[in-house]
Amino acid sequence: MTASEHTPQPEPKVGPDEQDLLVKGVRLRGERHQRWVREGDPSVARRLAQIGVLGWIIVLPMLIGIFGGHWLDQKFNSGIFCTAPLLMVGLALGCWSAWKWIKSA
Repeated sequence: MTASEHTPQPEPKVGPDEQDLLVKGVRLRGERHQRWVREGDPSVARRLAQIGVLGWIIVLPMLIGIFGGHWLDQKFNSGIFCTAPLLMVGLALGCWSAWKWIKSA
């Protein structure tokens, strides 16, 4: 082994501004404002499409939970023992997915 393989690599220099959440937030806000100046407001159709996608992001995991829970309940003859918890899990997953989608947009 050569001496260069054991030499520690210098860490990338990150200024104090790069670690501050306030600075990151201000930078993100500035980038969004510049994009708004370039592109303008989204159309009504685009906003309606976003609302529709958001609804499906929440509803689809809930429906999967309902159908999966209903199938398990019928298979094990357990009333709504599986349907209710899987509905709640689907709701939680849908809300989490919607939050991540909105945050990325």
